[in-house]
Amino acid sequence: MKESRKIALTSDAIALKPKTLDFVQAASVPMVAMTAYQALFDHADLKPGQTVLIHAASGGVGMFAVQFAKWRGAHVIGTASAANTEFVRSLGADQVIDYKATPFEQVVQNVDVVLDTLDGDTQARSYSVLKPSGILLSTPAPPDAQKAQERGIRAEMVNMEISASLLEEIANLLDSGQVKTVIAQTFSLSEARQAQELSQSGHVRGKIVLQISA
Repeated sequence: MKESRKIALTSDAIALKPKTLDFVQAASVPMVAMTAYQALFDHADLKPGQTVLIHAASGGVGMFAVQFAKWRGAHVIGTASAANTEFVRSLGADQVIDYKATPFEQVVQNVDVVLDTLDGDTQARSYSVLKPSGILLSTPAPPDAQKAQERGIRAEMVNMEISASLLEEIANLLDSGQVKTVIAQTFSLSEARQAQELSQSGHVRGKIVLQISA
């Protein structure tokens, strides 16, 4: 007999599953989609016609950020490996840069928003491509506030906040076909180490899902 387990959640953390997705597909959505949405619209207040540069555009947060930005009417530039450039274009990106072949700062300038999901050297090089009053958003680590001030831009760390109403809005976008989710690979709980290693490889196309039970 299987042991039953219960968890407690507040009502503002729960929303109905998108009708067009199965449970595994639905599990790939909440964290990354809400992070991307809140970064672009709550932090950056992205508007139609503005230009956004999205690093690691083929990853979990990146793939949703590309689609949300395009849905809002922005001009979208993404960085990805050569193997993932066509995938990022299929999400709606107007321009995709193979980060191994071309330093993005050599071909990008005067963007309104940079969404950085990588940190390190990528973030350090991103300040120079923003226009005055632009904003750099980081998901992995706090950006350099002093460097941002020196360049006359804003820089903020993105900490995702759970929102049932936002999950409902994202579900509607998924069900209407305006955005989609892509699963890179599904792992069992016993394969958590392999899942983590794949995640850290930086070459994921879509979202990794860890399936706890069958």
